[in-house]
Amino acid sequence: MSESACSDMTVSMAAIKDSPLGEELSDAQCEVLAGVMTACAIKDQAFLIEEGQKDDSLHILTKGNMEVVSHTGGGEYVGLQLLRAGDMLGELGFLDGVEHSAGLRAMGNCELIRLDRASFEGLLDKEPELVYKVMRSIVRTVHRILRNMNFQQVELTNYIAKQNGRY
Repeated sequence: MSESACSDMTVSMAAIKDSPLGEELSDAQCEVLAGVMTACAIKDQAFLIEEGQKDDSLHILTKGNMEVVSHTGGGEYVGLQLLRAGDMLGELGFLDGVEHSAGLRAMGNCELIRLDRASFEGLLDKEPELVYKVMRSIVRTVHRILRNMNFQQVELTNYIAKQNGRY
């Protein structure tokens, strides 16, 4: 992460409950999860994750907006998606540890909560149900993103086909 500050500030149970991670969790499970998460702040235009970077953290945007961006060459970026408070970020890197195919840039000052893979995996023996429910939440988010991308691809294909390849 560049120009972000993650602290040892406690993450509240309410922050977890209000996030996609807390959808199926009990209050007690939210407290446990909050205990292994950290709070982060990132300044306007700073990158949380840069394209090509590896990161093993899952983030939930709690305040502000971020943009998914990709290099176009010559130091320029193109915006791919706008993320808002409540959105999950970095879920695929959290799951598989591969390099990110796009960057995440703050649009204004942002606040996030972060879950590191190692801390999360530390809950596996003590809290397997919590881990299962969090993983379900991540899979639901990835599935929603994939479904939206598929819809957009079909719409683009239809647009091009109806224009006989002209755009």
